[in-house]
Amino acid sequence: MSTPQSFPALNAKAARNLATATVTAPQWDEISPRWLLKLLPYVDVDGGVYRVNRVVSKIPGPTVDLLTVDEGEPKLPNTFIDYEETPREYHLSTIQTILHTHTRITDLYSNRFDQLREQVRLTVEALKEKEEREILNHPKFGILNIVAPQQKIQTRYGPPTPDDFDELLSLVWKKPAYFLAHPKAIAAFGREATRRGVPPPTVSLFGSPFITWRGIPLIPSDKLPLSKKGLTSILLLRVGENQRGVVGLQKAGVTGEIEPGLSVRYMGTNENSIASHLVTRYFSVAALDEDAIGLLENVSVTNYHEYVYPKA
Repeated sequence: MSTPQSFPALNAKAARNLATATVTAPQWDEISPRWLLKLLPYVDVDGGVYRVNRVVSKIPGPTVDLLTVDEGEPKLPNTFIDYEETPREYHLSTIQTILHTHTRITDLYSNRFDQLREQVRLTVEALKEKEEREILNHPKFGILNIVAPQQKIQTRYGPPTPDDFDELLSLVWKKPAYFLAHPKAIAAFGREATRRGVPPPTVSLFGSPFITWRGIPLIPSDKLPLSKKGLTSILLLRVGENQRGVVGLQKAGVTGEIEPGLSVRYMGTNENSIASHLVTRYFSVAALDEDAIGLLENVSVTNYHEYVYPKA
């Protein structure tokens, strides 16, 4: 029996050097959907300061003397509405960074993808992640830190329950827009609601499904703090200026703007051929009324069977 003859041939490894690979844009697993930034209505703050003028709501309060008369000529009462003398002002905060790129890199390696454009895109992604985190957690203006004391409640048994969500709705009952919770808290609520025989229905927003409670969607955000013990908070928001709710603040029309309130400015190229670009975002967040935010605190994301529930 003859031995098979071996013929020299181009091997696959060498052949791949002539092939054009199909490449993707740089993938970054720290990028989140940032639903809060998509759902929060923004107000253009032309002068950089947003002043919330409010009616005095405490004693002595508004003097609105209204009279109902069934018969006869009434003696008309006097009426006036008093305003706060020192309304709260929100100043825009700034997130900034300087992006450095070597001109040799951007010149030679920008065939399938523009290297500078990709660097700007990823820098903007990081900046927006920071913005959403600050909107929720900033010590001065973050939503979690401006909740009025009377708008805070504690969860009853640990994991979030339908009862807890109904209690939040009793605090923000004037046109509530959405709940905001850590993804693990939403999963814990889904378990609790299903255990009680009321699995929450879903609604589609931006082409993605969200579970709801009483018709109000539960929006996930990983920027809400989650402690090592598995404790977090859940927010219920009313949004929009016309609704006296929560609004995002930004300044549009800045130099080098690539979208409202976000700019990329070329700063020059140094003697080492390093090009610099200043990336800036001007933003803040404000609540026009105290009852625009409700907060459920000390929410556990662990399984419900770890807790002992009171008997019905």
